[in-house]
Amino acid sequence: MKLHATPTQQYQTVTGYEVDSVDINAVRFTQSLLVLPEVAPLAWPVASFEALSATDFDPIEAQTPDVVILGTGSRQRFVHPRLLTSLTARRIGVECMDNQAACRTYNILMAEGRKVALALILPSQPASGK
Repeated sequence: MKLHATPTQQYQTVTGYEVDSVDINAVRFTQSLLVLPEVAPLAWPVASFEALSATDFDPIEAQTPDVVILGTGSRQRFVHPRLLTSLTARRIGVECMDNQAACRTYNILMAEGRKVALALILPSQPASGK
């Protein structure tokens, strides 16, 4: 799905998404990543929702957002609260939603000037056997 351009182009904006990829400022990413308005997208080594661990949230905590929009894949799933202990202790909110909703919500909050982080879990690409 393509999204419309907005006057927030100096920021990291989701400009499109598919089941297995996301476009940030028209650059396609096919692996899990962290997106913040004023920081270039960061690789996030999370292979799947099931593989999430508490330490996966450390790079997010280091960015000190007010809220994290966690894209959990093609469907909404909820992270166990024990994985979010470090974020909760710093009063960083976490909202879980499917990737499409997460991308839309991130763009809205970013356009409002909120200190938001998008943590997007994209399916791992299988190694090519060719």
